Amino acid sequence: MEKLIIKGGQPLHGEVCISGAKNAVVAILCAVLLVDGEVTIENIPDISDVRVLIDMIETLGAKVTRLDISTYKIDCSNLSTYVADVEKSKKMRASYYLIGALLGRMGRAHVPPPGGCNFGTRPIDQHIKGFESLGCKVDIRNGIIEADGAELRGGQVYLDVVSVGATINIMLAAALAPGNTVMENAAKEPHVVDVANFLNSMGANIRGAGTDVIKIKGVEKLHGGTYAVIPDQIEAGTYMFATAATRGDVLIKNVIPKHMEAVSAKFVEMGIEVWEGDDEIRVVANKPLNKVNVKTLPYPGFPTDLQPPMVALLATVDGTSIVTEGVWDNRYQYTAELDKMGCRITVDGRVAVIEGGRQLQGAQVKATDLRAGACMVIAALAATGVTEITELRHIDRGYERIVEKLSALGADIKRIDE
Repeated sequence: MEKLIIKGGQPLHGEVCISGAKNAVVAILCAVLLVDGEVTIENIPDISDVRVLIDMIETLGAKVTRLDISTYKIDCSNLSTYVADVEKSKKMRASYYLIGALLGRMGRAHVPPPGGCNFGTRPIDQHIKGFESLGCKVDIRNGIIEADGAELRGGQVYLDVVSVGATINIMLAAALAPGNTVMENAAKEPHVVDVANFLNSMGANIRGAGTDVIKIKGVEKLHGGTYAVIPDQIEAGTYMFATAATRGDVLIKNVIPKHMEAVSAKFVEMGIEVWEGDDEIRVVANKPLNKVNVKTLPYPGFPTDLQPPMVALLATVDGTSIVTEGVWDNRYQYTAELDKMGCRITVDGRVAVIEGGRQLQGAQVKATDLRAGACMVIAALAATGVTEITELRHIDRGYERIVEKLSALGADIKRIDE
């Protein structure tokens, strides 16, 4: 069993470079299936979700060549099947993007329900509604989502709730569909925009990404090209929180400051100094911090993926803070692990009340999901004593070289295999 062993209590100092965005790259790797030709994708993070997805598109007939640690060349000229691998699909949430991509490219898709993190109901009903609005027939047989796009065409789509996954999936299906598609109440997250920019660079006609109305004019074919994935908004936020929780001073490089505005605003409210450059953010937390209340919302609101790191930070701040989860039903499973470290957190539905200011203590904890794993790491860095973190497969899904990056900032952290 692998563990992270962290001896806390040391402020982080130095510089860290952010990797490519996980949430963008898993969608773009599926979008590559729509391209009849060679595509080179740069700034791909070396994480387990990417490795699983690369393996999945290879089983569909894609030819994948790794040019260097963060660059892949992919040729989907000879896709051979529209049936996704069952076992691989169970390992990650983003496998559902294969439905939209395969519908657009091959007219059919057989994809198992997605796996990934388990923190409450994450239905794909809005995805299915969107596909049906584009003329597709969707059934679930023997645990497989079977989509028939023989009559795929542009259409009017209204999402009942703002859904990043549904927005991207419908965009993938519509990119090659004859006619015009108008999607209303679309998600505005940076990775939605990145996927649209990727498709447009390959010849698609998508307008309005980043607003709540996206218009897509179907084209006959997408051509090859080269594209670089945007920096990871959530990884950047994670290092911002780690810096603040340890009362450190870190320059975070290769970041888009605009994507971090909701986090930066809360940091300023807490008394944390934030300096922004063109592609970097410096965080300095050398003064007593203020308690705050936070509610997660779809972009441009406070990101739900940074809610666990925020709770870890607030546990180190004097006073009572309230965090309200505005996106998912049950994202506080990790708080039982924080309790082992001396945190005082009361959860009622979507609301968590954090009684902060008590010194965190090292303990044996586990990562219950990807972002909860980041929360455990942040809490361990701020705690006195030694913390052991298990279930590292969750952390590996979204953080590239986290041990090396934190070590370079002065953290006492190592990974061991018992």
